Amino acid sequence: MKILVVSQYYYPEPFRITDICETLVSRGHSVTVLTGQPNYPEGKIYEGYKNYYMSENINGVSVYRTKIHPRKKGNLHLLLNYISFPLYANRTLKRIDNDFDVVFINQLSPIISALPGLKYAKRHKVKSYLYCLDLWPESLKSGGIKSNSLIYKVFGIVSKHIYKKCNKVLVTSKSFIDKFKEFNIEVEYLPQYAEDVFVKIPEHVKEYNKFYCTFAGNIGEMQSVETILYAAKELIEQKDIIINIYGNGSRFDYIKSLKQTLELDNVVLHGRKDISEMPTVYAKSDALIITMKNDSLLSMTLPGKVQTYLAAGKPIIGSIGGEARLVINESGAGYVCDPEDAIGLSELIKKAKDNPHITNFGYLGRKFYDENYNKRAFFTKLEKLLNEE
Repeated sequence: MKILVVSQYYYPEPFRITDICETLVSRGHSVTVLTGQPNYPEGKIYEGYKNYYMSENINGVSVYRTKIHPRKKGNLHLLLNYISFPLYANRTLKRIDNDFDVVFINQLSPIISALPGLKYAKRHKVKSYLYCLDLWPESLKSGGIKSNSLIYKVFGIVSKHIYKKCNKVLVTSKSFIDKFKEFNIEVEYLPQYAEDVFVKIPEHVKEYNKFYCTFAGNIGEMQSVETILYAAKELIEQKDIIINIYGNGSRFDYIKSLKQTLELDNVVLHGRKDISEMPTVYAKSDALIITMKNDSLLSMTLPGKVQTYLAAGKPIIGSIGGEARLVINESGAGYVCDPEDAIGLSELIKKAKDNPHITNFGYLGRKFYDENYNKRAFFTKLEKLLNEE
């Protein structure tokens, strides 16, 4: 098949859509990606990508990049970032071949990033499939927009229009299904998987008599990484517990400042690392931490980090609610407390450290991953959907 993928984010930005596209190519498909200049999560255009309307071939995937306003800092820049992608991407579409068999839209925030894909599908009379990872307009609530505000109501109308224009919406969380059925929109459950590098974590022999916990991922408002720092404050006397934080994002500077304010010598901020380095990081970890903000929408989502942690075969310690909490409990992969509960999180970390059978949680998590989220099943189902008449 010739597949047009529309995604505001793509390599070198750290999103799973890159692996999806490259795997489709390895399975014999022709894949072209329409994306923007990479600037996530730091908010600055990456070096080597200052020129826009550029094209490149990355591991067999044809990538067309359009101009975009970088996220920078502040709500105004974020708004301009959101608006600029569909605006400029529509122009770039004219430079791309017009004989694709299907359009696959990778929908994170914002929902309007889907518009260029829908426009192409309508113009060329081909099917469009939207992979929904962020639910709109509900995602606006997490950013402080109230549901009775004008902007929320406008995006409510826009979001419903976009979702209904797709031939089918594919969702990563079972909690999303009722939302789309309510609007009589065709929906299919397609949970995320972990990239291959996380499925084969190297063996590791402990070199030091310490318990290492690791958080890895975006450091933004939704991730509530400050909960980890306040938990670390409760653990300051536990000299054998070290918490490593890998990643970057809009709240990195705040987290760095908070670490200094709380005088946490048991927390190490490593910044963002290449995905190829993370298996070794996980291998050296005794447990992996996941935290999220206490938010009704976020409780409906299943962050891709959950699949990555399960695939790594390491115990999970979470301060999180909703579907992620259900998965961790159902899998038996670790301990969970309420979101934003720093004291609860600190108690779970101590509990994990003192459990002589803690590694069993990792084995159970990996077993659950293989049975529910493996990569082969993902692509078998995706290809079947894209080939629907």
